[in-house]
Amino acid sequence: MTLPDRAQIVVIGGGIIGCSTAYHLARDHKADVILLEQGKLTSGSTWHAAGLVGQLRSSASITKVLKYSVDLYKRLDQETGLETGWKMSGCLRLATNQDRWLEYRRLATTAQSFGMEMHLLSPQEAKAMFPLMQVDDLVGASWLPTDGQASPSDITQSLAKGARMHGARIVENVRVTGFDIEQGRIKAVRTSLGDIACEKVVNCAGQWARQVGEMAGINVPLQPVKHQYVITEPIEGLSPDAPTIRDPDRRTYFKEEVGGLSFGGYEPDPQGWTMGDVPNQWEFQLFDDDYDHFEQHMMQAIERVPALGSVGVKQMINGPESFTPDGNFILGAAPECSNMYVGAGFNAFGIAAGGGAGWVLAQWVIDGEAPLDLWVVDIRRFSEMHRDRQWVNDRTLEAYGKHYAIGFPHVEYESGRPRIVSPLYERLKAHRAVFGSKLGWERPNWFAPEGMEPRDIPTMGKPNWFDAVGDEHRHVREKVGVFDQSSFAKYEVSGADALGTLNRICANDVTKPAGRLTYTQLLNTRGGIEADLTVARLSDDRFYIVTGTGFRTHDLAWIREHVPAGADVRIDDITEDCGTLSLMGPHARDVLAAVTSADVSNAAFPFGHVREIDIAGATVRALRVTYVGELGWELHIPIAAIGEVFDALMQAGKPWQIRPIGYRALESLRLEKGYRAWGSDITPNDTPHEAGLGWAVKRNSNSGFIGEKALAAVSGQPLAKRFAGFTIDDPDALLVGRETILRNGEPVGYLTSGGYGYTIGKSIGYGYVRNAEGVSTEFLEEGDYELVVAAERIPAKIGLKPFYDPANARVKA
Repeated sequence: MTLPDRAQIVVIGGGIIGCSTAYHLARDHKADVILLEQGKLTSGSTWHAAGLVGQLRSSASITKVLKYSVDLYKRLDQETGLETGWKMSGCLRLATNQDRWLEYRRLATTAQSFGMEMHLLSPQEAKAMFPLMQVDDLVGASWLPTDGQASPSDITQSLAKGARMHGARIVENVRVTGFDIEQGRIKAVRTSLGDIACEKVVNCAGQWARQVGEMAGINVPLQPVKHQYVITEPIEGLSPDAPTIRDPDRRTYFKEEVGGLSFGGYEPDPQGWTMGDVPNQWEFQLFDDDYDHFEQHMMQAIERVPALGSVGVKQMINGPESFTPDGNFILGAAPECSNMYVGAGFNAFGIAAGGGAGWVLAQWVIDGEAPLDLWVVDIRRFSEMHRDRQWVNDRTLEAYGKHYAIGFPHVEYESGRPRIVSPLYERLKAHRAVFGSKLGWERPNWFAPEGMEPRDIPTMGKPNWFDAVGDEHRHVREKVGVFDQSSFAKYEVSGADALGTLNRICANDVTKPAGRLTYTQLLNTRGGIEADLTVARLSDDRFYIVTGTGFRTHDLAWIREHVPAGADVRIDDITEDCGTLSLMGPHARDVLAAVTSADVSNAAFPFGHVREIDIAGATVRALRVTYVGELGWELHIPIAAIGEVFDALMQAGKPWQIRPIGYRALESLRLEKGYRAWGSDITPNDTPHEAGLGWAVKRNSNSGFIGEKALAAVSGQPLAKRFAGFTIDDPDALLVGRETILRNGEPVGYLTSGGYGYTIGKSIGYGYVRNAEGVSTEFLEEGDYELVVAAERIPAKIGLKPFYDPANARVKA
């Protein structure tokens, strides 16, 4: 077949994700799209997928994506005439212990928050739905009636037909061999049948997505893992309408399959396939059956469904699936190449995600920005460290092995650590630090007192570190603490056009004189918050930007992409060049004055300013700013000198009992003060005005900043949602986020974050209260509130101001 010379968009890969993306590009956007498949449609991993379709996730946006899949699979056959095999059988999730049962109670609350139906059942009620199941060990089960199963190949062929019906071209048996790239953009796709000039490329190549991306210098951190399941002969008494079952405590799943059962699982000792290139000639292929490795699932499955012990096996499926280092799939614009998009790494739920992932990815390709808050699956959550194949393999296998683990709060991954450490690592270990990891950086979460083992003990209840973190929290409120925040992402922006460029990208006014700080959001065209950061103006044409550790790749790429062509702007990522110590607490000035010759009085160094000061022989960039609600400075230090500066602070701070403080205390401190966290409290779904951050938006600027038109279009109209805080008095109810907010008994939203405020002695949660007719202050204040915590209603009080106010030394609760 002869390929066209040109297409608007080239989609690479003919599995369910590629076909769904092509379908939505053609149907919704009338795009000129061509899909290239190196073999036959579905021939990679789609054809051998198990086909379970679940919808509930911890992210509202991802749950929306999966719900869209179900809605599409229900009706796609009416459009294309090809069946999808969709069957809304519902899903039972089994619990054999109290921790799992509490997890399900929390999930039931999450389901209510996200508008999904979920019920909690007794063991006997679960058995009534699946009589062949043994339930003597069950505490209970959850029931999601709208989950189900589908035929992966049938869905994909139906999507492909739909794509063709709307004008897309699909070419099989053509291999992508490279790309023509000019100035960071793909100009053409090279193939075994010729070159295709194009405007954009979408990499949906499944387990080949890593090596396809590599041709364009793009990192797609995937690891193929061998995943096995078996299909049995027909089982007497098994209903064709039997629900799918997930039995996570036994690490197994089941679904009805032509009168028999398909069952498999996620073992703690998974088998990766290759860390090299996946063979191109891997069409409709499987690995040899491995009953020795599968025996652990077989034994657990027979104990749950005894009839399996006497039924024959029709087929074993042992095929590769693409998994990722954090168990979330990969979508979005690659940071290394401005016009390649990726949809890959679906961790064996590509069928559940396929319809919705294609929908949002197509919109993303057309608009150049995500249509929803898709941060948890955004490819820009990764960094250069994810080019290390061994690290990706080790972390991915750990994530696979924990696929069915209980979702204990605050659990950290263990593999591949320590990866990146600050020069203070050993010093902090000597202070009995318990470290967590963020984008590879080891960071102290908390410090264990003498006599206490320095480690996290996973629990669904009050954690073992609760009191220790409370001591750290109070120490910052009453004395002074120092945080090692060297993992902060840090950029310098310079050049004759730096000011104008940043003023267009930033929602707040960065035209302040040199020496001033600006707290600002970066907005998308919908007015949603794409980033939340601090900009320090160092001189007329030089700026210093600080943002969160995990957002390093995302925020840098967002800024770079919005620099006008030809502008005199230079952007340097100096994260590793510069360590950061945050000195916070009522005695922060006393300590700082003791180690520098600079005047750090309030008159000389007011809040919101940046100065260069000397400490221990080093020139330190000091930012007068706080995330804890106390007097404080961020000290940005040449990385080689951070040890000496830390030692100087610790020595000078002895009269005020200075001590190092961890990130968990930082979280509780910011909750009391009402500071928002990007990725949870503020996201691309939320505008600054909805988030209570309208004060950080330029007024009457006429600067044409990104998102200004969207905010102006709704100016003066009632807000349909508003950010608010809540406290509860129940000492046993722990808030972790996604708890449902009830106003006068009716659901009006859910918490975006939660934790404990040690100063006020209460649990604190934040979230958005919604009302289609508008959310006024009166509407908020006049309601009676409850929070649904693990399926239990708990009385709550709303707060529209910080619960802790150091300015007048009084506590609000």
